[in-house]
Amino acid sequence: MTTANTTGTTLLTEGVRAEATIDLAALRGNLAALRERTHGPELMAVVKADAYGHGAVSCAREAVAAGTRWLGTATPEEALALRAAGIGADQARVLCWLWTPGGPWAEAVRAGIDISVSGRWAMDELLAAVRETGIQARVHLKADTGLGRNGCQPRDWPDLVAAARAAEAEGLVQVVGLWSHFAAADEPGHPSIRLQLDGFAEALAVAERAGLRPEVRHLANSPATLLLPESYYDLVRPGLAMYGLSPVPEVGGPADFGLRPVMALTARLALVKHVPGGHGVSYGHHYTTSGETTLGLVPVGYADGIPRHASGSGPVQVGGKWYTVAGRVAMDQFVIDLGGDTAGVGDEVRLFGNGEHGEPTAEDWGRACGTISYEIVTRIGTRVPRRYLGASW
Repeated sequence: MTTANTTGTTLLTEGVRAEATIDLAALRGNLAALRERTHGPELMAVVKADAYGHGAVSCAREAVAAGTRWLGTATPEEALALRAAGIGADQARVLCWLWTPGGPWAEAVRAGIDISVSGRWAMDELLAAVRETGIQARVHLKADTGLGRNGCQPRDWPDLVAAARAAEAEGLVQVVGLWSHFAAADEPGHPSIRLQLDGFAEALAVAERAGLRPEVRHLANSPATLLLPESYYDLVRPGLAMYGLSPVPEVGGPADFGLRPVMALTARLALVKHVPGGHGVSYGHHYTTSGETTLGLVPVGYADGIPRHASGSGPVQVGGKWYTVAGRVAMDQFVIDLGGDTAGVGDEVRLFGNGEHGEPTAEDWGRACGTISYEIVTRIGTRVPRRYLGASW
């Protein structure tokens, strides 16, 4: 059962402490907007980190229902979970790129997972799994073009390419992808952007000379998808943008790119009480009431993903008005000072949403905490149930 409050927003499901509402219609709209913007390359829906906190299986299903043929995950466990949920290789390719020695290579090969390889050690472990299973593996070779994280360094790239080509000639693997990742695509004009574009072009040339003919070449993450058409190649990999948040807030907000935030986080007041002036609030008494006032208790804390850095700064909306976290965020709760305003136990507290009803956004929380919106949405924990709206599957 749901009802509406005076701001026009939807209240929590009756009886729940807190809830993250996931608007799958907004997700579909974002995917459509990104396709329209890119005009041609395929789109990989990145659903790593539980779809940036939005729920990997539900968001992946929605993306596939909307015509997306590629899904992106970081860990093999994330990739295998999608297959276990019934998303078959006939519905979508699933790429997994963060491997460690001894990983579930054979399980991934059996599940038809596309596997990213950044070094010879990974190629050797993958080939052992191929021989064990008797199943040809689909491989994406990743080049480090300047990010300095995962990926093969330019001096080692020819050797990795040669090993992959030899394995392909034996029928052990199919090299279906060549790819890399930007370091600073969210900073227009950053000198590394041109260097990485050139570095990727050279990596592709090395692979082509060795005889590799990949199905897809891909470089563009969310900021590049929005700002760098020259990086599109055959496939773009939007992550944050898919969920309606801007990876380049200094350039434009979600609406400027035709996007709409997908997640709204709401709780309800667990206690409202009147206290005198000079009353300390929460651990360490870093906030003290300036006079007689009303305090409201919000029953979520850092165990639910509310940043402790939001102490004294995190914005919320109650009854159409903004308030700020008073004192420290605790493990399970935080306090707001309602001043002379009237509120009651059970009233809705909108922590963030799409902003269309004047509520804070994840970007507002990022600024308040000195971080980015990516961290705000991905850290919302499992104690907070997700409620999905507008599913098409």
